Amino acid sequence: MSLIRLFLCFLFLVIAGSAFAQNSAELKRRKEALNQEIEMLRRSQNQVVNSKRLSLKQINALNAQIRLREEKIRTVNSEIRLLDNQISENTNTVRSLQSQLSRLKKEYAAMVLFAFRNQSSYSKLMFIFASHDFNQAYKRLKYLQQFGDYRQKQAEYIEQTQKALGIKIVELDHNKREKGSLLNDQEKEKVTLGKEKNNQSVQLSRLSKQEKQLRQELTAKQKEVSRLNRAIQTAISREIEEERRRAEAAARAAAAKSGTEAKPVAKGGGVLAATPEAAKLSSDFLSNRGRLPWPVAVGTIVERFGVHGYGVNVTVDNNGIDIKTSEGAAVRAVFSGEVSTVYNLGGQYAVLIRHGEYFTVYSNLRTVSVSKGQKVSVKQNIGSVITDPVDGTTQLHFEVRKVAVPMNPEGWLAN
Repeated sequence: MSLIRLFLCFLFLVIAGSAFAQNSAELKRRKEALNQEIEMLRRSQNQVVNSKRLSLKQINALNAQIRLREEKIRTVNSEIRLLDNQISENTNTVRSLQSQLSRLKKEYAAMVLFAFRNQSSYSKLMFIFASHDFNQAYKRLKYLQQFGDYRQKQAEYIEQTQKALGIKIVELDHNKREKGSLLNDQEKEKVTLGKEKNNQSVQLSRLSKQEKQLRQELTAKQKEVSRLNRAIQTAISREIEEERRRAEAAARAAAAKSGTEAKPVAKGGGVLAATPEAAKLSSDFLSNRGRLPWPVAVGTIVERFGVHGYGVNVTVDNNGIDIKTSEGAAVRAVFSGEVSTVYNLGGQYAVLIRHGEYFTVYSNLRTVSVSKGQKVSVKQNIGSVITDPVDGTTQLHFEVRKVAVPMNPEGWLAN
């Protein structure tokens, strides 16, 4: 029974240690990624502080930096909670091992005392020869042999338990030191967050004094969004119409060949997934939801999907996300598909790629390396991001649509 308990104890330690290591590694990986994003935004914000002219893009970048800092604090809190659980488990394990070690030592001491009292060969022989018959003598001889083996196993149990206890005590000490380090990190992050929020208030105060300029910028942004949206809607409507014509022609040809009536063609956006190839592409795209690569190798979301207000009587409805990245960053397709359209939006470009009945949009491009009708593969370079000459920001606008309906791209991209 002692051997079984010891084995189960070790098995529990291995499983618990493996789960803790996986969760801890994931949290550390996320924290490191947040550090990189924060550092990239911090470098760009240094330019904002010294700039005389503020823009919505700069304010969005500052807001994103605060959001990432808050997420990092939450991640640190999760690490602390995980360590608290591990410390509690290790403490319980240490107590259990200490109790087991104490019990094993008492049992071993009792066996040693018994062996000492019966250590002479004469006593053992008398114990055997005092048997009533041969069968009892044999059993007594086997008992003495098993008793000796059990003493040896008990000594091994004690040694193994002492080793396990030493390991868990070292782990417990390490957990406590790591928790102390995380608590210090948490306090530093809170102080930095407070400074960033103060900076945010200062920048928003500066921006409110430029209300006329802000309104002009918002109006220009709305026009830009509307122009891009109209271009996308037109391109998707054209794709639907072309697919409908091809499907009708194929249905008429099949009917003429078989001498039957032509089958009806799917209406609306459903025609985009009418062929087996398009249906498979749509299914593959959908099955990769949450696992699509980012359209840039390094970037941070500075404006999210949905409606956003800016403290004035103007709101902007973002049909995608805006990703801040490095100057001249390469833009890549997030999934295999076909280039539906390349737009020239007055000094910058946008690319629409079709994936069956799904579309992805990449705009704010300085250069484009693909053309209409071209097949593209996952992570293929399709162009580079433009840097705004006025405020110096480099942001990619990215959208995901099912037919013409905008969807939140954050739910499609890998974390």
